[in-house]
Amino acid sequence: MVIRRVTKLKTEIKIDTQDLREKALKGLEELFDLAHDMATSGNIKLKQRQIWARIAAYIAQIINGVASGFDERQINADFDELERLINEARAKTETGKTEEGAAGTRENTASQGSS
Repeated sequence: MVIRRVTKLKTEIKIDTQDLREKALKGLEELFDLAHDMATSGNIKLKQRQIWARIAAYIAQIINGVASGFDERQINADFDELERLINEARAKTETGKTEEGAAGTRENTASQGSS
């Protein structure tokens, strides 16, 4: 009796997980298409297109991870990072600024101060 319940639960979880995976993949494919469109758009600067290409590549990595296995915590972390990248790209697109090399400049300044 307990074994049947466990077996039934495992089957339901497997079906639910497959359904979640399919929905996640569909949504990710739509996001990839949007990011790809932005990356190939002639309406924004080259640096901004490069940022969107990076986002599209990151989405492709997430798709690969979801397709090979379903780790909810990892997927949530991936979506948080994706959201951060998109917000960063949108902010740069809206302001028209790309702030090239800003992080490298800070690192160089910090390393010079410690020498």
